[in-house]
Amino acid sequence: MERTFAIIKPDAVERNLIGKILERIESKGFRIVAMKRTKLTLEQVEGFYHVHKERPFFKDLTTYMATGGPVVLLALEKGNAIASWRELMGATNPKDAAAGTIRKDFAVDIEKNSVHGSDSPENAAFELSYFFSLTEIQP
Repeated sequence: MERTFAIIKPDAVERNLIGKILERIESKGFRIVAMKRTKLTLEQVEGFYHVHKERPFFKDLTTYMATGGPVVLLALEKGNAIASWRELMGATNPKDAAAGTIRKDFAVDIEKNSVHGSDSPENAAFELSYFFSLTEIQP
């Protein structure tokens, strides 16, 4: 079993897509081993996205995630969870996402693309521990 981290972003929460996204997650064999709805602060978001600090989209991304509304944070478990979740999410730009992916079906644009997911085992470990304590993750 492998774990990965996911966020249902403010645009999807605002449009009441939480249930639809969770249904897709579970229908693909993921176990949701931790979940919480919260409002992120700018400081939390900047720390979380620190790997993108030098990129031109950093300010817009962090501002959006901190001011766009609440998010749903998830710890997901499944064999090959990281790659499976990235496949289910679809390409970052919804215009490039495959049919049937979350981003193709629900994203507004490249910034408001409805979901986030870890892209490596190292980032998954960091992202899971950034938002969840060990006692919050229940296999």
